[in-house]
Amino acid sequence: MTTLFLSHPDCLQHVTPAGHPEQVARLEHVQKALSTPQFNDLQREDAPMGEEVHVLLAHPQTHIARLRNAAPTSGLVSLDADTHMSAGTLTAAMRAVGANIRAVDQVMAGKVSNAFCAMRPPGHHAEREKPMGFCLFGNVAIAAKHALENCGARRVAIVDFDVHHGNGTQNLLWDESRTLFCSSHQMPLYPGSGAATETGAHGNVLNYPMAEGCSTNTMRAAYDGEIFPAIEAFNPDLILVSAGFDAHRADPLASLMWEVDDFRWLTRRICDLADNLCDGRIVSTLEGGYDLDALAASVAVHVETLMERGR
Repeated sequence: MTTLFLSHPDCLQHVTPAGHPEQVARLEHVQKALSTPQFNDLQREDAPMGEEVHVLLAHPQTHIARLRNAAPTSGLVSLDADTHMSAGTLTAAMRAVGANIRAVDQVMAGKVSNAFCAMRPPGHHAEREKPMGFCLFGNVAIAAKHALENCGARRVAIVDFDVHHGNGTQNLLWDESRTLFCSSHQMPLYPGSGAATETGAHGNVLNYPMAEGCSTNTMRAAYDGEIFPAIEAFNPDLILVSAGFDAHRADPLASLMWEVDDFRWLTRRICDLADNLCDGRIVSTLEGGYDLDALAASVAVHVETLMERGR
């Protein structure tokens, strides 16, 4: 089998204000990095449109209505100081939902070994009724609920290694005992949540805050010592990854000291877990990463590793 790669030109039509870190160029750099011959074996598909029924797995109808009402036909609308909509934003956001649904369907059906969704806007900050942090819909939380409700999964684990805490995913799955949400993130940093004392309604949340300047050795010890053992004990049928690459030392929005090879190591170790626990089933979704060169290089090793392990 192979690795499924989902993206769509519609995601380039989500436009943000000049100078905004979550910009069209992010996806352009990712796509360029994955256009070299070493990625010829990717199974590439255009992401389908997500459906309202998918969004309703995690968000109420009022959230969808608010975004539809806010969507401009031209220009930009600001939902908050960080989160903006252009005429193409809502379509791009629904494509991101659709990519995750398609990826889960294909991985759970055994059609592909694993999948990577190169989509924007990202999703892990979007709460139940609150778009924020560049995010409109909780893509990974929606994927988890879809796997549980529609694809036969009994338990789903989520690894979020974005440098910012995935407050949205945590909010959307706080009461969901069939999920385990594990997040490493810099603290203090936006959005201000993610303390180790935040453990979910069923002990189903594991937060590992990291101090400014956290190095490779500290990160690897945290994952090997706490996060990976927790996932192993949870014994999931599917592992979802919120793949943010802004913990890289070059990222302008944070201050961790990770290198490109750290993302290779993380991906290999997640693949080890998936091989041992759930027949290699992984769906990974792009979240943050705002230094364009670091983002491109880090995504490349992440996807390359998924391909190596998916063959």
